[in-house]
Amino acid sequence: MKLFIKNIQQLLQVEETPKKWVAGAEMQKLPAIENAWLAIENGKIAAFGKMNDWPGIVDWRNLKVIDATGKMVLPAWCDSHTHTVHAASREKEFEMRIKGKTYEEIAMAGGGILNSAHKLREMPEEQLLADAQLRIDEMIAYGTGALEIKSGYGLTMEAEIKMLRVIKKLAEQNPIPIKATFLGAHAIPAEYRHNRNAYLDLVVNEMLPRVAEEQLAQYIDVFCESNYFTVAETKRIMKAGAAFGLRPKIHVNQFTAMGGVQAGVQHHALSVDHLEEMREEDVRVLMGTSTMPTLLPSCSFFLGIPFGPARKLIEAGLPLALATDFNPGSTPSGNMQFVLSLACIKMKMTPAEAIHAATLNGAYAMDLGHDYGSIAPGKTANLIITRPMESFAYIPYAFGSNGVDQMIINGKVHG
Repeated sequence: MKLFIKNIQQLLQVEETPKKWVAGAEMQKLPAIENAWLAIENGKIAAFGKMNDWPGIVDWRNLKVIDATGKMVLPAWCDSHTHTVHAASREKEFEMRIKGKTYEEIAMAGGGILNSAHKLREMPEEQLLADAQLRIDEMIAYGTGALEIKSGYGLTMEAEIKMLRVIKKLAEQNPIPIKATFLGAHAIPAEYRHNRNAYLDLVVNEMLPRVAEEQLAQYIDVFCESNYFTVAETKRIMKAGAAFGLRPKIHVNQFTAMGGVQAGVQHHALSVDHLEEMREEDVRVLMGTSTMPTLLPSCSFFLGIPFGPARKLIEAGLPLALATDFNPGSTPSGNMQFVLSLACIKMKMTPAEAIHAATLNGAYAMDLGHDYGSIAPGKTANLIITRPMESFAYIPYAFGSNGVDQMIINGKVHG
């Protein structure tokens, strides 16, 4: 199957020689071709260029042509941090926050992650799968073309394995790549509240070998935060995960800067995520490393906590990625377009920087940059064709609107 897209107003995020990421001042420069064409064959990007330089196509058999007059074409979003598999919504906690309760107060009262864990343990695997699929369908409709999903709402052997098996099935039945992260260390279950070391032993000595045996995850995660897991505990879990070939992607600095970033760098974390609270030493330790700082602005928006310091990270010459953190407690939305809007409005990123962060840099944060995240020859054609618009800045500008006209997944029109 061949696909030819013509008369593209702007073809964005193009590169002849693929980069692993975009960092610092380079994030302000979004490579683009005006009045462009794009050729796709066998699901891969074959060639692209300006319409007036189009060499012509000799073989028109089995060729679908899309006229993108007035529209943008860009890589699909790469959402590198989500909790898409969960059992139920938590709007009662939403009301509690409106009335003045903090995230930590709700958690201490039995809400939060433990509330979700209780509900997930009771839900059949088939229902978890069906509900998560509906969420993924909506995410794709808003432009997502690659996805990471974490466990962490089980917190027992049986429930964590159930979650990861659902994620594995989702990866098998969906046309977009889905990466799995084992987050058994998301919270201390109520039954282990007075014996947290026993729960750590369960995660490290029993859950982790089972996850590895069934090949259910590529990454390991820890919620390194006050009232959750200490830096020392986080290091223990990351080290144990590495012994089974699971690279860390960890939650750090959401409410407290307590050394989690340093621990992540020390253990070669692929990404350190959240980063709402950042000290100068946290920024410095990321310089020159292979760890991607990842910001989750819709979590800040929903909880009313500080937004990650995007400008400070970019001005330090670092790359950064954007992701949704889609989950029932702090970010009940998988809409990456809204994430871009918040990045621009609240974190003062430019539209070009936000697009880099949501595409190529997000792909890096899932080990997918070799095949996704930019328009480059040989990469998989997971693309967004926008609605007609004058500028790509319209995507974050028109918050709440869906700027996607068509999704191209694996070189085919999706939906």
